[in-house]
This record gives sequence, structure tokens and C-alpha cells, in this order.
Amino acid sequence: MHPAIKALRDKVAKLSRNETIDVDLTYLTSRGNWYHTSWKGDEHKSGGIATNIGVHFFDMLGWIFGNRTGSIVHLHKPDVAAGYLEYEHARVRWFLSINADYLPEAAVSAGKRTYRSILVGGEELEFSEGFTDLHTESYADILRGGGFGLDDARAAIETVFEIRSGAPMGLKGEYHPLCASVVAKD
Repeated sequence: MHPAIKALRDKVAKLSRNETIDVDLTYLTSRGNWYHTSWKGDEHKSGGIATNIGVHFFDMLGWIFGNRTGSIVHLHKPDVAAGYLEYEHARVRWFLSINADYLPEAAVSAGKRTYRSILVGGEELEFSEGFTDLHTESYADILRGGGFGLDDARAAIETVFEIRSGAPMGLKGEYHPLCASVVAKD
């Protein structure tokens, strides 16, 4: 587990029962046409973008902020999904995409094809360093007898199921700011 994520969980554990934090989760990882022709681009095989990419983040959000209490889907397309989740201690606007057209201008100007951001209470949670090694560290922990079980993963699986089966409501309510750029490009 990433040290910054552990530190945030420790901070949230000290909140009173009624305290919540506003969170914006943004993850864009550009993929080429290969993605759409591979099993990853086939929602029936991969579960789509919310399952393929988002499940890791939804798992993390539940681990940090407690039980999920609400879910709204704003956008759900083969290359982008976005919505709003409520947890015991957080209100989360989330945006996931594999389409470089939706990258923020700052990322494009810097020549980046991937953009990750988690704003927690208006402050950036920096976890980019070591992010690419998390899969390797997780697998090593499993081989040592650690890891997480089915009960640990259940909430994230239920979240992606609801996202995949829910009807997108469009730009209503608490939607992620990048949703407007998707609608503008349609």
C-alpha cells in the first residue's frame, strides 16, 4: 500500500462520525486503438473502463473513507466514465478515461499522456511516486501470504456493478468538472 494512502486513512480514522471530506478523483491513461480491439475494450470481457481501471480506485476509496452510501453515474461510454460516490467520510466526484482528448491542458502542454489527481479537501494527494510499482508490490505481498480476501473486495465489485448497470444521468448534480469537456466534444 502506498504510504500517502495509508497516511490519509489514518487521518480519516480520526474524524468524527458526521465529518465528510470532498474528493475529486481524476485518472486519465491514454490508450491507442489496440485497447478497443483487445479484450480490455470489450465491456463483456473486461467490464469496461469502470471495472478495468476504476475498480482499484473504488477499492481504495472504500478502504480510506468507509462504507459507500450512494452512487450516481453521470457519463458512461467506452472511453470515459464519471460519477459521484458518497462514503461514510467522503463525497467523491470521479472521472476515468482512456481518451487523450480529455487530458487537462496542463498535462497536454507538458507532453503527458497520463494524468492522475486526487484532491482531498482541496489539497492534492501526491501518490505518483511509486504508483507504477503498486501491482508488483501487491503480488509480492500475496506470494508472502498477505493480500486481501473476497470480503475486502466485495464493496469495490458492487460499486463497479452498479456503475455498469446504472443509467447515466448526464450533467446534473455534483459532477466532475472534466465531464463538461466530454459533453462539449460530443
